[in-house]
Amino acid sequence: MILDFLKSSYTKLKKALSKTQSALSHQLKALFAKPLDEHTLEELERVLYEADLGVKMSTELTQKIREFHIQNPQLKPDDLLKELQRDLIQSLEENKALSPSKDVLPQVILIVGVNVNGKTTSVAKFHAQGKKVLLAAADTFRAAAVDQLELWAKKIGVDIVKGAPKSDPASVAFDAITAAKAREMDILIIDTAGRLHTKTNLMQELEKIKRSCHKVLPGSPHEILLVLDATTGQNAIDQAKTFHQHTPISGLVLTKLDGTAKGGIVLGIQKQLGIPVQYIGFGESVDDFETFNAQTFVHALFEN
Repeated sequence: MILDFLKSSYTKLKKALSKTQSALSHQLKALFAKPLDEHTLEELERVLYEADLGVKMSTELTQKIREFHIQNPQLKPDDLLKELQRDLIQSLEENKALSPSKDVLPQVILIVGVNVNGKTTSVAKFHAQGKKVLLAAADTFRAAAVDQLELWAKKIGVDIVKGAPKSDPASVAFDAITAAKAREMDILIIDTAGRLHTKTNLMQELEKIKRSCHKVLPGSPHEILLVLDATTGQNAIDQAKTFHQHTPISGLVLTKLDGTAKGGIVLGIQKQLGIPVQYIGFGESVDDFETFNAQTFVHALFEN
């Protein structure tokens, strides 16, 4: 990872996931208290699917629990729950984020995503301790987005590069990398305009921004992070698939986890796409944003 974040407490994460815990963990405990027959296993698969783990992951986890129970019929409900947690953690850790090379500075991070996903706020919440960070406001067609990012930049004490209203976003990215090189910055985070993944012309604009970055600094952007709203459930997976086709994504940022009872989307989206969830957001303050950790996340889902 090239970024280090302000850490929110484990208690805060548990509170943010309380809706999902109520919908998922409590139901699983009730199921495992019953005889683990085929009917119970069907119910298990249904509960996992309704928590937005997706068809593939729900089916695989149910089969693993079936086999585990056959091999260990004497185990208690808590043992089955612990085995499920181990399976979830293992699945999440199969797609770990790769650390980009730090040989070239600045490291350029492109942030993409549709409107109202908390994208601009997420950009501003990135906090690199001991690093020189520059923000670029390439969402030039929405004045509020530039103002919002500028406000956050002042709050966290970093510089920002912005263009004139309605100017070419690719030119802003070009100028930002030029400035980041001249100022010897460690990290440049470029916030792009929110765009619907169904609009081909807007997706093509992202390609133009990428080409502009590469002209100034070959090999950049080094990371492309897609910000997704966890409350949109399976629609988030559809968004990610389309973005990934046009602009290969290196990592995911899932926001608004505190506003959904389907936090299982974190597990489902990583399983289906093979793209690592790198960061999660669950509130409006800077402290409500942290590096994703599979073990911490799963334990928070299941602990009372």
